[in-house]
Amino acid sequence: MGQSNTTTNDVSKPAVSGQPVFAPPEWYPAWARELANQYYSGTTCVFVLYGNVHDLVRVPDGSGSKYCGLTDFLVSQVFGRWDLVLGYDLSRGLRALAGDDATRLRTMSQFLVGRWGEPATWPREPEKALLGLDMFVERNLVEEPANRKSLALIFEYTQFLVPTSDLDSLAQGRASRLVRFLSWAQNPLIKKVNTAFVLIVDKLVELNERLVQSPHVATIEIPLPDTNERTHFIPLAAGGDVEKVADFNTQQLAEVSNGLTLTNLNVLLTQAARNGNRLNAQRFRELKKSMIERQCQGLVEIIEPKHTLELVVGLDAAKERLQQDAAWLSEGQLDSAPMGYLICGPVGTGKTFLAECYAGSIGIPCVVLKNFRSKYVGETEGNLEMVLGVLRSLGPVVVIVDEADAALGNRDASGDSGTSARVFSMIASQMGDTRYRGQIIWMLLTSRPDLLPIDLKRQGRAEIHIPLFYPTKAEDITQMLRMMAKKNKLQLADDAIPSVDPARRLSGADLESIIIGARRVALAAKRDTIERADVEQSLSEFIPSVQGLEKELQELAAVLECTQRSFLPAEWQEKVAPADGRSHLQERMVAIRQLIEEIG
Repeated sequence: MGQSNTTTNDVSKPAVSGQPVFAPPEWYPAWARELANQYYSGTTCVFVLYGNVHDLVRVPDGSGSKYCGLTDFLVSQVFGRWDLVLGYDLSRGLRALAGDDATRLRTMSQFLVGRWGEPATWPREPEKALLGLDMFVERNLVEEPANRKSLALIFEYTQFLVPTSDLDSLAQGRASRLVRFLSWAQNPLIKKVNTAFVLIVDKLVELNERLVQSPHVATIEIPLPDTNERTHFIPLAAGGDVEKVADFNTQQLAEVSNGLTLTNLNVLLTQAARNGNRLNAQRFRELKKSMIERQCQGLVEIIEPKHTLELVVGLDAAKERLQQDAAWLSEGQLDSAPMGYLICGPVGTGKTFLAECYAGSIGIPCVVLKNFRSKYVGETEGNLEMVLGVLRSLGPVVVIVDEADAALGNRDASGDSGTSARVFSMIASQMGDTRYRGQIIWMLLTSRPDLLPIDLKRQGRAEIHIPLFYPTKAEDITQMLRMMAKKNKLQLADDAIPSVDPARRLSGADLESIIIGARRVALAAKRDTIERADVEQSLSEFIPSVQGLEKELQELAAVLECTQRSFLPAEWQEKVAPADGRSHLQERMVAIRQLIEEIG
């Protein structure tokens, strides 16, 4: 390894034992330093690069920087001094790679033509190409050291060569390719000479797991660019003066562009410079939201919360806890932040609204995780891997997972070839990664927390469990109706809200429906302001859904999951206070389950 333009360092393995160990240049990205260090250690010669593999990579160039694609970076910087660098993909077949160095390309081509003939005759089919490369590598190994070539082989879109699949479904061709790569990785002679294999894939889970999990193969993630990388890139993309095209300076734009690739950032700034359409804060947010959602292939939705916890009615203890956490996060005291929350309660109690208000109180974006599951093998895990990579770059961010008991899977691998178990493992690992405390705040929403795996509910993951219930006080119902009108930007007369009997057990969703119904009554009377008679008519006509046993089951589950007694209404605190209080509730819950199963 080494490079040709910016430094004279050569990271090829020393020909003489005891030669000083090479230290990769400081300007190398972290993933390139890891690749160099692992290669130099002699433990592996096969590397899998995955993640943000289609983005630009910075290369210092005199007093400034230039940018190139990943393959060009590997060719000119990582393997810049190697004798031969060969590339292969299913579309273009085998070819010599030398970047923009014409002299180096001619030297490589002359050598290869002497061995293989004209490039037009080089094999394109994967089996023939890999067999030819294998023979070439073997022949190079038996050459005298003075005649042996340093050789780097770069395979792009490797997931199409050795895709993930069950052992019994591996076709003969795919099986032989997998064995070929594993043989190279395990060959101790190859590890001792300057020969390296770099496999480039979009998503790690799309590559055959037997190759990925081999101890002889190193997997290295290329993350989305951090603030420092964006700071270097922005002036170049903006044509030198950022403030001519945007209402930000370089540092401000670098801070707010988290989650974007350099390629996406280049599109935004280049278009602004060419079209004269200045990037103000609102336009930038809209474009960033669109680009990240497209980058995640529609698997996430970014919401900018318009409400804060001040709009939440009741739940005084839970609201106080959330406001305190939000204040500490806003002040940067990340060590005091929980890794996540479990918001549970019967349907219609405002779980999503509470999560969005919490994000609004902190002043950070809110990401709703949509259905990332797919019927195709490996695609579900690949979708989740991509989304998690964006979330790690996007933080601080609140991640809302609705219907979490169904969305996140469990450890049970039966019935879906282990997909649910792998999804569960990926989510659990990310939720428990304390490096992202205060950066990724998980909010798991469910009306059936008893169905959520205990691993996700433990301390260090979704550790704060907040139960929500239907309002039990007439004054809370009155205030909720007013807040629902404010949320929906409806105009109320001063005396528009009548007293409502809590015994009706109306949920927050029910109350919102009632106030919107009152708006319809007012509009029919050709009035913009909702009057008391409108609300009373809507109340009298509204019939809530029944499903009594289901709702009782959901309430009991919320009570039993609660992690702080003050979060519970007074009536439930009295029921759980006795030593056997929780056990009685559990017995009732089991009985309801059995009744529902019998009815169903």
